[in-house]
Amino acid sequence: MEEEELLAYRKAGKIASEVREWSKTLVKAKAKIFDIAEKIEGKIKSEGAEIAFPANICINDITAHYTPKFNDETVIQKNDVVKIDLGVHIDGFIADTAYTLDFSGKYKKMLEVNEKALAAAIKLIKPGASVGEIGRTVQEIITKEGFRPIENLTGHEVKKHDLHAGISIPNIAVPYNWKLEDGMVLAIEPFVTDGYGRVIESNKIEIFSFLDDRPTRLKEARIIIDRVKGREKLPFAQRWFAKDFSPMKLDFIFRDLIARKILRTYPILHEREKGIVSQFEHTVIVTKNGCEITTK
Repeated sequence: MEEEELLAYRKAGKIASEVREWSKTLVKAKAKIFDIAEKIEGKIKSEGAEIAFPANICINDITAHYTPKFNDETVIQKNDVVKIDLGVHIDGFIADTAYTLDFSGKYKKMLEVNEKALAAAIKLIKPGASVGEIGRTVQEIITKEGFRPIENLTGHEVKKHDLHAGISIPNIAVPYNWKLEDGMVLAIEPFVTDGYGRVIESNKIEIFSFLDDRPTRLKEARIIIDRVKGREKLPFAQRWFAKDFSPMKLDFIFRDLIARKILRTYPILHEREKGIVSQFEHTVIVTKNGCEITTK
């Protein structure tokens, strides 16, 4: 890895870590998740970085890809389990980190197990390490305590302007045996649940990424294309355009962009049996003797 890239990854990680800890002051009962997301994203930019993906605020069984709609009135309730997943980039070099807060007081053990599994996975990371061994270790730690990992969500390799690139880091034992290499950048994120252990897609979508520049007859669609294609593969939220178009017009534009396969969609994911889900995540760089946690 070039020194300039390494410095960018480290800077992104430092900012992501600082924003993560700062954001915990925002996440409280009666807080509107729209306000939390907007403040997190604003804080990232105020720190001199860019938003790698829309702030995800997932409550209870909702597991991933939930960023508030422009008119979202959802408020955190006193018994909610809330996951915050945020991403920062510096010139395309990404830091991805997440945490969970339990306002009910009922899931302390689940969160502790989740953090233990994350720490154990990170401890195994080094050149030549098997992703199968990492997944098996995470699964054993979680199931030993009576919970289940989300088997169809994984950690992922990160590359410039590409959040989900290259290899996946499973949270269960798998039949393949891919090996880690020096210089890889990885987002490690075990998910733990008291439910079935799988997520399914909902029909709601608020997060998208640019897929291909194809013809469209809508001049408004072209405005959006021109604004997002510079993000390359990095996701964005529909609400980011809410001040530019009316709600009805914005929905129409996005339907057209999806139909023409100009945008990729990220449906909201929730636990199959409505189980409570927790998540903790760090970004690491594989080094000669182990790894460096950029978001520590």
